[in-house]
Amino acid sequence: MALVIMNVLLLLFSVVLVRSDQTTTPLKSFKIGENVTYDCINIYKQPGLDHPLLKNHTIQMKPSRSELNSQTGNNITQKNKIKCPDGTIPVLKNTKDFLTSSNLFPENYVHPQSVDSPGTHIAGVRSHAGPYRGIQAWVYGVDLKIEKDQASYSQIYLGSGVNNKINYISAGFMINPGLFGDGRVWSYGFWKGKDEKGCYNTACSGFVQVSQTIPIVQPIDISPTEPSFLRPFIHQDKDTGNWWLTRLGPDEPNGDVGYWPKELFNLFDNGASMVGVGGVVKASPSGSSPPMGNGKLPDGGRRTSAIFANIDVLNSNYKQSKISYFPIEILVDSPRCYGLRVGTVKWYRRTRLGYFFNYGGPGGNSCGV
Repeated sequence: MALVIMNVLLLLFSVVLVRSDQTTTPLKSFKIGENVTYDCINIYKQPGLDHPLLKNHTIQMKPSRSELNSQTGNNITQKNKIKCPDGTIPVLKNTKDFLTSSNLFPENYVHPQSVDSPGTHIAGVRSHAGPYRGIQAWVYGVDLKIEKDQASYSQIYLGSGVNNKINYISAGFMINPGLFGDGRVWSYGFWKGKDEKGCYNTACSGFVQVSQTIPIVQPIDISPTEPSFLRPFIHQDKDTGNWWLTRLGPDEPNGDVGYWPKELFNLFDNGASMVGVGGVVKASPSGSSPPMGNGKLPDGGRRTSAIFANIDVLNSNYKQSKISYFPIEILVDSPRCYGLRVGTVKWYRRTRLGYFFNYGGPGGNSCGV
């Protein structure tokens, strides 16, 4: 069971097949920072639709769900707004360095199906009481010092597995200099589906971007004085079966970014068997593990270390409930370097207690393999 758990979470680092060309001339481009440019591409000619399983796919412009019950969303305000013209969507322009890094990072430093996979560690919770139709949570983001051959993630995820075959989707924050070429905090999405194929963001085909203003992947402006929270929501569309990524935030109601089409998956027809939240780190080949969360162990107060809060799931009937309504499993594989603390809070006008989870730690040179 432990090996299965690790293999599922290690899917974050699976080999990425990167699209190295741009077949569509952008209508407009936005440069929002050093080496970060978005091209506005015709929505019907976007790279995501080049996947061989999507030859006959019809784009779904909006999810068919009813309004979400969410008291609040992320507190992130981007300095540089992206607003692509009607009929186009933003796609991160892949530089030569990004393409090289995307190919080399997983190949050189990760062996996903190996018991001795070097230096991947987790601290989080999950529930196997599915089927589930979705998960959302406040995901904590903070600027950390991460070396070029390391990575640190904070994520929500859902997945299903049968006979060592996995379908998997995750979203949240990442710091991954080996992938992006810088040490900034980035939002991201990842999927793995049929035939063990998968991809980050829009680095290769599969994800269908719909929003004109919110790309699936972007650098996040982190405040030096207060934590930044992203509230991603991964959910299966009730009518189409597609898996949508929505960002709940204060600037606009329910920012529907795009979706992973149902055609990419073969184990998600009736929902996902598990959902979870947590931190994941990838150590350097030398064995040095990076910090997770905000770099502090969860041995102080609620605000001392990183936190996941307001974790909601959709059950098989699309009913939204706190994750505390379901049995959960705690996952911590390197307690000397990373930890997790479960806290409870009574939700307003409810007698049921809800959970929040403090997590993270400093890493170091003695975290184990």
